[in-house]
Amino acid sequence: MKEYQTITEISGPLVHVETDEPIGYDEIVEIETGDGQTRRGQVLDTSSDHVAIQVFEGTEGIDMNSSVRFLGETMKMPVTEDLLGRVLDGSGNPIDGGPDIVPDERRDIVGAAINPYSREYPEDFIQTGVSAIDGMNTLVRGQKLPIFSGSGLPHNDLALQIARQASVPEEEGDGGDDEDTEFAVIFGAMGITAEEANEFMDDFERTGALERSVVFMNLADDPAVERTVTPRLALTTAEYLAFDKGYHVLVILTDMTNYCEALREIGAAREEVPGRRGYPGYMYTDLAQLYERAGRIKGEEGSITQIPILTMPSDDITHPIPDLTGYITEGQILVDRDLNSQGIQPPIDPLPSLSRLMDDGIGEGLTRGDHGGVSDQLYAAYAEGEDLRDLVNIVGREALSERDNKYLDFAEEFEEEFVEQGYDTDRDIDETLDIGWDLLSMLPKEELNRIDEENIEEYYREDVEAEVAAD
Repeated sequence: MKEYQTITEISGPLVHVETDEPIGYDEIVEIETGDGQTRRGQVLDTSSDHVAIQVFEGTEGIDMNSSVRFLGETMKMPVTEDLLGRVLDGSGNPIDGGPDIVPDERRDIVGAAINPYSREYPEDFIQTGVSAIDGMNTLVRGQKLPIFSGSGLPHNDLALQIARQASVPEEEGDGGDDEDTEFAVIFGAMGITAEEANEFMDDFERTGALERSVVFMNLADDPAVERTVTPRLALTTAEYLAFDKGYHVLVILTDMTNYCEALREIGAAREEVPGRRGYPGYMYTDLAQLYERAGRIKGEEGSITQIPILTMPSDDITHPIPDLTGYITEGQILVDRDLNSQGIQPPIDPLPSLSRLMDDGIGEGLTRGDHGGVSDQLYAAYAEGEDLRDLVNIVGREALSERDNKYLDFAEEFEEEFVEQGYDTDRDIDETLDIGWDLLSMLPKEELNRIDEENIEEYYREDVEAEVAAD
C-alpha cells in the first residue's frame, strides 16, 4: 500500500495526484487531511503518472499536503442476511445506532450483468396492492418497471406504499408467514431531503416494513459523488439476498434524476465533452449497468425486481433521463399532475403507463382468467371517456348520445373507484378485478368486445347497468 503526498490539483469533487506507478481504475483510496480526518475516494481516471480521484465525502478540508493511500482493491459491500432491518448511509455505513455489521463476505459493488443465456424469463406476478398497477400495468418478478413522476408529485408516498404492501401471492398460500421471510425490500434513496428521509423512516418503522428491508440513505446535503455509489451498494446487497439466500427482492431506487445530476457534475469536473443537455455521453451505458442487474437466473430460487423512480425535469418525458430509462426498462408507471390536483391518490394515469411483461404474468394460475380482458376493456373504455371529455369542452354534454354519456360517467367513476384508493389501502388482485367488473357493468354488454363471452356471463352485473340506466 503506497502513500503519496503529491496532490497537484483539487477541482470540485476531484483530487488529482501524481504517481510513479500505474494505479488500477476504480481502486479505493484513503485521503488523510491535515487535521487527521480520513476521506474515502475512488480512482476515476488513471494514466502512467497521473490519477484523478473522486472523493465520496467531498473535498472540503483537503489541501496539497494531504496524504493519499491507494488500497489496491475496488469498493466492496459487506453482505449478510443480518442487513435486513438496518439503515445505512449512502456509503454503506450503519446510521441506525445498531451494532457493527459482521459480514459473511465482501462483494465488489460494480457487479456484472446477468448472462442472457442464464436469464429466466420473468412471468410470476408480484402483487403491489395498488389497483392501477396490479390491474392494468402488472409487475412481474425480475422486471424493471420505473415510475415517471414530476417535481412535487407524491411518488414517494407511492414508493412507500409499494414497499409496504408488495408480496408474492403464491408464498402466502404456503401457510404461516412464509411470505415475510421470503420477500425483501431494498430501498436506495439518493439526494433526498432530511424531511423526506424522516417521512420514509417514520413510515418504515410505523408499519413494521423495516423488518424485511435494507435502507440506504444519501441525503441532499451529502456529497453528489456518493450518489453514484449508493445504487450499486443497494444492488450488490440485493444480489446476495436473491441469488445466495433465495429471497425475492424488490429494489426501489429514488430519485434517479439526482443520480444522473451527480454524473453530470462529475463529468463537468473532469472537463468531459458533454452529450445531450449537458449529461455525459455514456449515461445510457451507466444506467444500463444498474437496471440490467434485475432479473432471474435459471436454477436459482430468488429474483430481483427493480422500481427506479425519477422526476422528469419540467414534466418532460422526452428529457434524456426518462428517455434513456424508457429504452432500457420494460415499461413505465406515469404519475399524473392533473389527477393529483383532483385529489386522486395515487395519481397514476393508466393511459401512458405500460408494463411490457404484463401479458406473461397474468391469467389463469397466475392471477385470474379474466384479468387480460378486463384490463384491455378498462383501458379502451377509459381512453374513449377521455376523448369525449375533450369533445364536451367544445359542444357541451347535451349534444352527446346516450352511449357517449355512459362512457363519460365511466371515466369519472374509473378515476374515483379504481385509481383512487389512498396510500393505506391494500387491495388483492381479486378485489381489483371485481372493482373493474363493477365499472364495466355500467356499460351495455354489447360494448364489452375485448372480453371472452364466458367471463362476461360469470362476472357481468346486470343490476349495475340497470341502476345507471335508472339514473
